[in-house]
Amino acid sequence: MDFYTLNQKDVLKILKSGENTGLSLGEAKRRRSISGPNRLNENKKNNLFFKFISQFSDFMVIILLFAAAVSFFTAVIHGDNSDFLDPVIILVIIIINAIVGVIQEYKAEKSIAALKSMTPAETLVLRGGKKSRIPAAELVPGDIIILEAGDSVPADARILENISVQTDESALTGESAPVVKNGDIILPAKTLLGDRKNMLYMTSFVTYGKCTAVVTNTGMSTEVGRIAELLSLEETGATPLQKKLSKTGKLLGITALSVCFVIFILGIIQKVPPLEMFMLSISLAVAAMPEGLPAIVTIVLAIGVRRMAENNAVIRRLSAVETLGGATVICSDKTGTLTQNKMTVTDTYSSGNNTKNLFSLAVLCCNSSYDENHQNYIGDPTETAICRAAENVKIKKTEEDLKYTRLFELPFDSDRKLMTTIHRLSENKNRVITKGAPDVLLNKCVYYLRNGSPEVLTQSKRAEIIDANENMAKNALRVIAVAYKDASAGGFVGRGDPDAPRNLESGLIFCGLIGMLDPPRPEVIKAIQNCRTAGIKPVMVTGDHKITAMAIAEKIGVYNKGDKAATGSELDEMSDAQLLENIYFYSVFARVSPEHKMRIVKAFKSRGNIVAMTGDGVNDAPSLKASDMGCAMGKTGTDVARNASDMILADDNFSTIVEAVRQGRGIYDNIKKAVHFLLSSNFGEIMTIFAAFLLRLPSPLIAIHLLWVNFVTDSLPALALSSEKPDENIMRKPPLDSKKSLFSDGLGIRIILEGFMIGSLTLLAFTIGYKYFDANSSSNPIYARTMAFATLSISQLVHAYNMRSSKSVFKIGLFSNIRMNLAFIICLLLQISVVAVKPAAAIFKTVNLPAEGWLIVAALSVSPLVIIELQKFFSGE
Repeated sequence: MDFYTLNQKDVLKILKSGENTGLSLGEAKRRRSISGPNRLNENKKNNLFFKFISQFSDFMVIILLFAAAVSFFTAVIHGDNSDFLDPVIILVIIIINAIVGVIQEYKAEKSIAALKSMTPAETLVLRGGKKSRIPAAELVPGDIIILEAGDSVPADARILENISVQTDESALTGESAPVVKNGDIILPAKTLLGDRKNMLYMTSFVTYGKCTAVVTNTGMSTEVGRIAELLSLEETGATPLQKKLSKTGKLLGITALSVCFVIFILGIIQKVPPLEMFMLSISLAVAAMPEGLPAIVTIVLAIGVRRMAENNAVIRRLSAVETLGGATVICSDKTGTLTQNKMTVTDTYSSGNNTKNLFSLAVLCCNSSYDENHQNYIGDPTETAICRAAENVKIKKTEEDLKYTRLFELPFDSDRKLMTTIHRLSENKNRVITKGAPDVLLNKCVYYLRNGSPEVLTQSKRAEIIDANENMAKNALRVIAVAYKDASAGGFVGRGDPDAPRNLESGLIFCGLIGMLDPPRPEVIKAIQNCRTAGIKPVMVTGDHKITAMAIAEKIGVYNKGDKAATGSELDEMSDAQLLENIYFYSVFARVSPEHKMRIVKAFKSRGNIVAMTGDGVNDAPSLKASDMGCAMGKTGTDVARNASDMILADDNFSTIVEAVRQGRGIYDNIKKAVHFLLSSNFGEIMTIFAAFLLRLPSPLIAIHLLWVNFVTDSLPALALSSEKPDENIMRKPPLDSKKSLFSDGLGIRIILEGFMIGSLTLLAFTIGYKYFDANSSSNPIYARTMAFATLSISQLVHAYNMRSSKSVFKIGLFSNIRMNLAFIICLLLQISVVAVKPAAAIFKTVNLPAEGWLIVAALSVSPLVIIELQKFFSGE
C-alpha cells in the first residue's frame, strides 16, 4: 500500500486506528502475533556443530592431528596395542579443547547479546489513549508514535501532525542533507523514496522538530527491510591488544618450532626412536605455543565488560576497554553528568510586580506535563523546575494550557538557543512566547514589561538586566530569560516557513529572568580528585553561561587557580594553531556548539591525548565519533548519540566514567597477568626439554605429559586471573600507553627468568628421581618422569598466585581470589589423579610416588612462590 498517496484520515481508516487513542492493548497484541516483532532479520549464525568443527582449523591443532595419525599408523604397523594410547589421548585432549572452545565462544556470544539487550531502542507510543514508552520491537502497524529531535524512527510511518520536522535519511537514501517533512501533503504514485515528504522511514532519525505519526509497516516489511539494508550494532573487531598478541603469537610460534626442530635433531643424534622424538617435538611445540591466548583475552574482556555493565557502564565495543585504560582527557558535559540534573528555581528577576506574569508566560512555553499519577512533572529538567516553581505563585500549567491554546511551536535547538510557542488569546489575537538564553534573547527585545505594561528597553535597563543575569550566574544558577509579543490572529507565519525563527523571535517584550540551581553530584568531587591522581585532565564542556560553568567547575575541582575558561565565541576568534598551543590551559568551555566540541576534541588529540567525550544530543554524535571514547547518556541521551558512542552511561554520571577507567585499567592488567603466566609457563616447558637434551639426559617428559600440562595450566588458572580486582593504587599510576610493547617495563625479562625457574625446578625433580628412584632402570626412568611431570604442572599452578599482583600475595590475601582457589584445587586433583589412580597412571605412563617423592615434588612446586615472594620483598613490593 502506497500510504504517501493518501491523506491522514484515509490512512487511519485503512489501518483501523485512532489519532487520539491509538490501538487498544488487545488489538496491538493481536496484530503483533500476525506481523511478528518489529526488527530486521539477523545474519544466520553457525550452529554448535559448525562451531565445533571450526575449532580444528587452528594450525597447531592440524599439526597435532597429523602427529596422531602418524602415531596411529605406526602402531598399526608394529601391532603393539600399547602404542595406540598416544594417538587416542591426543585425540581426547584435542576434542576436550574443542568443546571448551565452543563453550567459550558460546559464552562470548551470550555476553555480547546481553550487552545489546541492555540498551534496547524504545519509542513513545499512544495506546488505549495513554502515552507510554515501549520497546520498538513491539510496534505494530496502526500504532500512533510520538517523535522529537534525536529520536530514531522505529518503523515506516505516515505523518499525521508535525511541527517543523526534519529527518536524516542518509542511511536509507544516501542523501546527506536533512529532509523537511510535511504531513499535510498528498503525493502521486511512484514518487521516489527520497521525495516522500509525508512519510518517515526506519533507520532514519529526527534532527529537528516533533511529530505524531501512524506506523504503516514494521520489520522486514519496511522499506529498509525490502532492500535488505540490515541495520545492526557494529560487530567487534580485533582489539589493539589482540593484534599485539596475534603478532607475538606468530613470533613465539616460529621460535618454538625452531627450538623443537633442534630438540628433534638432538634426540636423533642421541639415538632416541624417531617416532618418539617426532611426537615429543610436536607436543612440545603445541605446549609452547600460546594458542589459548586469543580466546582467553576475549573471555577476560567479555567478563570485564559484563562487570562494568553492572556498574552502569555499558561497553558497546570490546576495544573500548583498552581505550578507557589509556584515557588522558575526559571532556564532560555539566548538566546531569557532573550535576544532579534536579533543577530548582531559587531566584527571579522582573521589573515591578511581574512574577506571576513571568511564570504564566514561562509555563506556556514549556513541554513538561504531569506523570500518569498527576504527582510529578516529567520532561526537560529546566522546564519541570519552572512548572514546579510556578505552582508556588498559584500558576498551574494545566490551567494555563486550557486558557491559552497552543497553536504553533519552534522547538529549542543548540544553534538558536531559544524556544518559541504561539498561543490563542482570543479570536482576533495571538501571543508569541519565547524563552531561552538571556544573552541571545535580550538582543531580540525592544521593550520590557513593567507593572504589566511594556516600556521601551533603554540602554540603562538593558545593563540592569545584564547585571542581574551575571549575578545569578556567579551563584552557579542556570538563567532562563522569558519574553513575548502579541499580534492579530493570522499575523504570524505557520508551519514549514523557513523564516519562522526570524519573524517570530524579534521585536519582543522582555518579561524577566528565572534562575535555577542544579547542584553537583556529591560523588563527583572525589571522582575529579581520582582523575587528577590518575594523570587524567577533567574538562567541562557545556552550553551554559561561562560564569555559571566556572562556578560549578570551581566547586567540584575541575577549575583551579591558574586555569582558563573560554566561550564558544572566544573559540571562534582563535585559530586552530592558537587553540592547539594553549589547549592545556583550559579547563572550562562554555556556550559551545557541536562544532566547538569537535575542535576541542581534535585539539586535545593532536597533542597526543586519548580523549573521552560525553554527549546526549543529535548534534553531539560527530564529537562522540571523533573522540577516542564516546560516552553517551543512557537516561537523557538520544538514540543517535548512543549509536555513535563507544560506551553508554546508564546513570548519566561522571563518576561512572572514572570507575570505568579504573575497571578498564584493571582488565588490561589482568590480561597482562594472563599473558605473563602463560608465556612464562610455556617457556619453562621448552627449557625443561631443551636443557635435558643439552645435558644428554633422557627426556624428562613424554608427549602426553606436555599435552596434559598444557591443557591444565592454560585454562582455569589463566581465566581465574581475570577475576582479580583492580589494584588499589591503579588510579595513582599514569594512563596506559598504547604505543608501548606488551613486553615493556621488564615483562619480557621476567617471563624468561621465570621460565628458567620453572624449567630448572622440573629438571631438578627429574634429576633427583633419576638418581635416587630409578637407579636400577635408567632406560625407563618412570619415577623421574613422574616427579618432573608433577612438579612442572603443580609449580605452574602455584606460580599463578605470583601473577595476581606485583605486591606480595600475602598482602592482598593469599586466598582472596575464590576462582583462583577453585582452579588450583580442581587442577591439583586432576594432576594427582593421573599419577595416583592406576588406570590413569597406566595411560599417562606414570607411577604413584612414595611419600618422600611427593614431599620433594611439593617442596619444589612451592618454590616459585617462595622465590618470587623474596624477589618482591627485596624490591620493596
